[in-house]
Amino acid sequence: MKNPILTIPTAPIAGMKPGTSGLRKKVTEFQQPHYLANFVQSIFNAVRPTEGFTGQTLVLGGDGRFFNLEAAQLIIRMAAANGFARVLVGQGGILSTPAASCVIRKHQTFGGIILSASHNAGGPAGDFGIKFNAANGGPAPEHLTEAMYAASQVITEYGTVDTPDVDLHRLGTQDVVGMAVEVIDPVADYAELMGRLFDFPKLRALFASGFRLRFDAMHAVTGPYAHAIFEGLLGAPAGTVVNGTPLPDFGDHHPDPNLVHAKALYDVMMGADAPDLGAASDGDGDRNLIIGRGLFISPSDSLAMLAANAHRAPAYAQGLAGIARSMPTSGAADRVAAALGVPCFETPTGWKFFGNLLDAGKVTICGEESAGTGSDHVREKDGLWAVLLWLNILAERRQSVADIAREHWATYGRNYYTRHDYEEIDTAAAHQLMAGLRDQLPSLPGRTVAGKQVQLADDFSYLDPVDGSVSAKQGVRVVLEDGSRIVYRLSGTGTAGATLRVYIEQFEGDPARHDLPTQDALAALIAAADELARIRELTGRTEPSVIT
Repeated sequence: MKNPILTIPTAPIAGMKPGTSGLRKKVTEFQQPHYLANFVQSIFNAVRPTEGFTGQTLVLGGDGRFFNLEAAQLIIRMAAANGFARVLVGQGGILSTPAASCVIRKHQTFGGIILSASHNAGGPAGDFGIKFNAANGGPAPEHLTEAMYAASQVITEYGTVDTPDVDLHRLGTQDVVGMAVEVIDPVADYAELMGRLFDFPKLRALFASGFRLRFDAMHAVTGPYAHAIFEGLLGAPAGTVVNGTPLPDFGDHHPDPNLVHAKALYDVMMGADAPDLGAASDGDGDRNLIIGRGLFISPSDSLAMLAANAHRAPAYAQGLAGIARSMPTSGAADRVAAALGVPCFETPTGWKFFGNLLDAGKVTICGEESAGTGSDHVREKDGLWAVLLWLNILAERRQSVADIAREHWATYGRNYYTRHDYEEIDTAAAHQLMAGLRDQLPSLPGRTVAGKQVQLADDFSYLDPVDGSVSAKQGVRVVLEDGSRIVYRLSGTGTAGATLRVYIEQFEGDPARHDLPTQDALAALIAAADELARIRELTGRTEPSVIT
């Protein structure tokens, strides 16, 4: 009988260094011969225990983007050749990133492979991505991603099996050369977890009272979850969820929940007959956008407001152990932590940095300014979780989003905050810009910027309080005497050129000045940020690609 397990000779392919959220490249690059297989084998080689994968279960799923199904079939075959006992795969190859984390944790699996490029565009000319999540449900820590990259540079062969495709649309168990492939309902475990975290009877009563939600799934992965939870379990009217069918090209839209790519939702929420709450999520379901009637809530403010009100949901009624935010995220959450008497940790960008804090029980809620918030229920940021917590707070407080926001600012002050993204700029120019900023760091303290004296200028370095690891060069910070900040960093989530992100923040304690347009309130700092980094001169860009 022919041996179905095949060993395929291969050679290293350059550039397989994972970023903050795995390996992301253009679809066309992943479609090259051996490319995806090389990286998958590199993952297996890097994480393989001494005793191998005997008896181990792998979780597999993705956001439904173009090439998702083909990649899933390849990974299933390679998992069988590498000795896994079982693969749990979402029906249709679908699993949102937070749902994958939930499944890994609930079923205590070895880990999981998530197929997604998150908020990046999809389709044949779009992006694709792959990452490994460990047994805690969180993204692989840096020592593992470095090991994957190292393995990719010395690979000589990979294993696969010569078998037919698995029917990924049929629930139940199928056999692949002795490995069980169990196709699972992608929503069930996640929905059950949400029902334990939040007061679903109170949310059903909220919708029964006439409360209106508009949730834009952006033709991405959260559509089935939102239909099942909002319109199904919670009884929201049909039509509450829009763009709810996942499509390989996301309906030819960019599944990034910001004010540029979710402008249609923003326009509805600013209209005369706006719903009570507008929300959206991204390609793989880990980010969120929150808009009240007539008022956008920035991700940094949303983190702070959720933390301040989390006790109103059953899962957090006993209070928070602590809060964590990424360094570029505004200091609004710090003020809440101080009022609650709990620590607030400042980490580099990338959800994996929150994992140690969560596992050690040091924090309960985490957030990033890039529209990601989550808690210790999984080890990923979670878009629908954020919307459900907002709903729980609204159901308890019986106030509008705008009223809650203004009361929050009156209590804690307002951190005016914006992020300016310069996308697909010349990579060499981007690195020249960052090098120029680093060269200025010793001379910046004491200088005047935007009419204020520079108090601190550094390249952020993080010492992990749990494992003692150090992550250097995580973003250039310029902090002024009143606490205002300008932060510069290059993003690790793009696939073409470089993306420069500039974060600008200024605290305002006077409630009479809490209703200024954000860009107006920050105008002097915005101009100073451009001048200090020589953005126009070095990139040729006269304005950002995206402002949030």
